[in-house]
Order: sequence, then C-alpha cells, then structure tokens
Amino acid sequence: MATIKTKYEGNLRTFSTHLASGNEIITDAPIDNHGKGEAFSPTDLFSAALGACMLTVMGIAAKTHEIEFNNVTMDITKFMALDPRRIAEISIEFFFNGKEYSDHQKLILERTARTCPVAMSLHPDLKQTIVFNWKQ
Repeated sequence: MATIKTKYEGNLRTFSTHLASGNEIITDAPIDNHGKGEAFSPTDLFSAALGACMLTVMGIAAKTHEIEFNNVTMDITKFMALDPRRIAEISIEFFFNGKEYSDHQKLILERTARTCPVAMSLHPDLKQTIVFNWKQ
C-alpha cells in the first residue's frame, strides 16, 4: 500500500498527501532552477528530512535514557552542486538552548543523530556537516 500520493499541479508545483494522516505538502521548484520558490523545493524537503530524522531519533534516545530533551532547535543549510545538479552538502547546526548535558548524554545524543535512518541512507559522497552547540 502506498504511503504518499503526489500530483503534479503544473507550473513546477507538486501536491503530496500523507495517506495515513491526510497531512499535505506543496513543493515548488527553487528560483535558481526555473521555479517561483514559493514553497519547499524537493531538495529542501530532502534536507529537512535529515534534520527531522535526527531530532526524532534523538528524542527516542532521550526518552529511553531519561535525558531531558526540550526546546532543541537546528539550522539546516543545503549546498547544491552542478553537473550533475545535486545536493553536495547538508549542514546541520543544533542548539540546545541552555540545558546542561553530561558528557555521556552528549555522546548518546550525538551518536544517535549521526546514525539516524535518513543519514544512514545517504550516499557517502553527500557531505553531512553536523555541529552540536551544547551551550548558548
């Protein structure tokens, strides 16, 4: 059974529905590739998926190990390459917003983030630059 139903809407826009929940996502081609850039591009979603996966599995690990894990944010930056056009690097910078973590807790969370299912599914040529800002 399908997980997602996607329709091309025209003008370089797609409309996807998550079938189990009904949640919807619109994508547009980016401005630098013939689009309007009025929504996430497919490569933006790809990059966001990596970050969301990292946060999700870190949340699971935090719950398992009874680590407080609230108010964690990240900045995600995507770097494109040409010939062929592709994502060359995804840079993710975590911000832990004042919470103190032990070295052991940091190790658990960092290892968990770096081994999330999306990260483990990416080609090794795609550079993943991950920075953990434990203190603000």
